Amino acid sequence: MRRTDYCGLMTEEDIGREVTAAGWVANKRDMGGVVFIDLVDHTGVLQIVFNPQNTVKDAFMLSETVRNQSVIAVKGLMRLRDEETINPKINTGTIELQAETAKLLSAAGHLPFNPVDDQLVREDLRLQYRFLDLRSERMQRNLRFRHRIARAVRNFMDADGFIEVETPMLTKSTPEGARDYLVPSRVHQGSFYALPQSPQIFKQLLMAGGVDKYYQIARCFRDEDLRADRQPEFTQLDLEMAFVDQEDVLVLLERLFKYIMREEMGIDFHDPFPRLTWQEAMDKYGTDKPDLRFDLPICELTDVAAESNFSIFKKSIEQGGVVRALVVPGQADFTRSTIDELTEFAIEQGAGGMAWIAWRPDGEIYSILTKYFSEESMQKLLQQAGAKPGDFILFSADKEPVVCRVLGAMRNKLADLLDLRDQSFRFLIVTDFPMFEYSETEKRYISQHHPFTMPYPEDINKLEGKPEQVRSQAYDFVLNGVELGSGSIRVHDSKIQRQIFTTLGLTDEETDHRFGFILSAFAYGTPPHGGFAFGLDRLVMILLGEDSLREVIAFPKTKDASDPLTGAPDIVDQEQLDELGLAITADAFVAGAQTGVSASGQNKYRTADINVERIAEIARLSFDKAEMAEMKDNLHSIIDWAHQLEEIDTEDLPPTENVYPLENVFQSEEPLRPTPQELLANAPVSRDGCFFVPEVIAQEED
Repeated sequence: MRRTDYCGLMTEEDIGREVTAAGWVANKRDMGGVVFIDLVDHTGVLQIVFNPQNTVKDAFMLSETVRNQSVIAVKGLMRLRDEETINPKINTGTIELQAETAKLLSAAGHLPFNPVDDQLVREDLRLQYRFLDLRSERMQRNLRFRHRIARAVRNFMDADGFIEVETPMLTKSTPEGARDYLVPSRVHQGSFYALPQSPQIFKQLLMAGGVDKYYQIARCFRDEDLRADRQPEFTQLDLEMAFVDQEDVLVLLERLFKYIMREEMGIDFHDPFPRLTWQEAMDKYGTDKPDLRFDLPICELTDVAAESNFSIFKKSIEQGGVVRALVVPGQADFTRSTIDELTEFAIEQGAGGMAWIAWRPDGEIYSILTKYFSEESMQKLLQQAGAKPGDFILFSADKEPVVCRVLGAMRNKLADLLDLRDQSFRFLIVTDFPMFEYSETEKRYISQHHPFTMPYPEDINKLEGKPEQVRSQAYDFVLNGVELGSGSIRVHDSKIQRQIFTTLGLTDEETDHRFGFILSAFAYGTPPHGGFAFGLDRLVMILLGEDSLREVIAFPKTKDASDPLTGAPDIVDQEQLDELGLAITADAFVAGAQTGVSASGQNKYRTADINVERIAEIARLSFDKAEMAEMKDNLHSIIDWAHQLEEIDTEDLPPTENVYPLENVFQSEEPLRPTPQELLANAPVSRDGCFFVPEVIAQEED
């Protein structure tokens, strides 16, 4: 029985046609002699009617017994639905297939969950049975939308003269970024490839090779701590252009994003995307990826705060810090519990506390700060903050990076609390990033973007002596408070590139060992060039309104970079290790036994055995062999669930407390150690140190 039509593509024009549809049984309804089945494929759903008057006996019997998610093919006539059964929520809601014959193509067993109801399923279970989850309407929609975005990107790049070039997946480890995923070489034992964090070096070599305009929808790998918008392997649009300056790249990118939004979202952006320098973004929003769907700018109050006697303000200013604030319009009536919640949040972000002012609508200034400001200074403070009666003002005083972090996070916290974000899409371009940032951990300067970013010409002389003042020709595109991607004008001069590596603390020998091949390329004539890369996964996630990248990737990893579906990462045979010249240390073996996946593909937490016999002995319970096995499985399930709870991403969730007051609770100093005989004294039946309870027999009523 061969499919002639897709379920979701049939229309009223097909009425009277004999068709064959195939798909999965999503739902089944037995209406007392007539069976209705919702048959689904990737295009949608089609109602199938099995009626003994029109359906052959074997096909009708199949409709009565078939399980949900079984795969069937059905042949019959398309007809118009009865008026009372029309379903306006689906494209095929006015038609149905009157089944004549049907064939079971693949029977489904007991389901861990029904993909029709996937919203109510634990994520770990959805990922373990991802092949089921992919059948859901949500995942089908997400993957097909992702495909359309990728298609739009390719169409735009092709029309603009770019060519798609693949770059190597096995390459050289070049530190100065996230941790690499390493791949051992069998031929060159003791040596390793690295999976690319990005095609950065290769696309610059393509520019040296005269490609002029390159792009690639590239797979990238980074061994870093994960979160909702980060995966160990991800997909990005990577592009590079020769003989361009920063403005050329920014104009192209703005055209690209406007094209995607117009073609796939039906949204036209007529005005240029707003731009901020990195410093402007940090001063105004406390972050280099601000969400522009709501206002709440940060106001600078250091000068007027210096006029007060408030010790926290004065101490911060004396130590070179700043005093800044957020004005929350119309919220002077924040409850005490809300203020405490905001204060606790500020402390979690690194603040020592939070000063605030509630300026009542009647003009009363309710705040501890009134003790430390003169009336004139207080009015000056309110005026400089741009506050009005009815507003709530919260302050942060500390070193500038701390204040930015606290108020930047507080701004987003207030947006969540007050539901300030609208449903629009707001792009932002951020430019002029610092070239370097100082790492307290490594006690050296590291690259803000990457070491191949070109400084502004006027800042090159600061590479030696004043690296913290060097600005780079780097830029980010931000959408709704999420960094889509980064780019820069690249270094194409080997002398400048060596200066940058020296500033980063690399010796000439280290530079030549790690990056000698690209420095060599610069010596043979390399044009000025620049480029960009943005996360395709992230863009799709934002446009679909999803909260996690896992919802737009077919086979994602969990928070600990494992795959519940395949059991990866897994241990490998000793023979494979011997071929690679590798050995696993005892410490690594123990760590793997605690957190790794077994070679058999069993749940990764089930490497240690559970002594059920000893547990039964301690609990004074008696089990036969079958009950012992069942109990072991149950205990493993409990342990698995506990580990899965640990993996849930709670980074952005506020802490909660649940404390029950206890009164008149006393415990004697002498511990009670009853004997087994004393424990079983009141048991109706005991044997071999165990007690037995009578079975409960349910009797039917007459």
